Amino acid sequence: MRVAILRYNAGNVRSVETALERLGVSYLVTDQPAELLSAEKVIFPGVGEASSAMRYLKERRLDQVIRDIKAPLLGICLGMQLLGEYSEEGDTPGLGVIPISIRRFTKPRKIPHIGWSRARLASHPLFQGIDEDAYFYFVHSYRADVSDSCIATSAYDETFAAAIARDNFMGVQFHPERSGRDGERVLNNFLSWRAV
Repeated sequence: MRVAILRYNAGNVRSVETALERLGVSYLVTDQPAELLSAEKVIFPGVGEASSAMRYLKERRLDQVIRDIKAPLLGICLGMQLLGEYSEEGDTPGLGVIPISIRRFTKPRKIPHIGWSRARLASHPLFQGIDEDAYFYFVHSYRADVSDSCIATSAYDETFAAAIARDNFMGVQFHPERSGRDGERVLNNFLSWRAV
């Protein structure tokens, strides 16, 4: 299987690499359009700031490459948020492949939301074999609205989308690579998922 991790100016690439190595999955980290478009699975990681990340993607024309990917793609944290239409972080237009908006938390007394939180999971291949009320590890100050694209919700004083999906694009706000056995199962499910 050809698994590509998108290389751009965002963190947590190494932790995703480590998780795939634990699973015995070979991968390459790349920003080359041909490699991304020919991969059987693409992981779009991210820890960082939305406007600078989108600027980087646009400067290298990776924004259009991502939109053109037909293989299953998994966005993680910022990678999930950038799949949406708009982020309040830096007043940033997103990639627009999933109809969601990203907004800063307003109710919690402490931001960012860091730590383990329960997620209510819908029936989706990404969550096969995982309890519908599982715990995952989150680190974020911005969150996606709950919408028709939402396949999991969580709450940190405000309810938000913990996972989204549309066509071959999926995203999780939590970090599966840091979420123990259930996070590992999410990655395994993604790697074995077949687009319909």
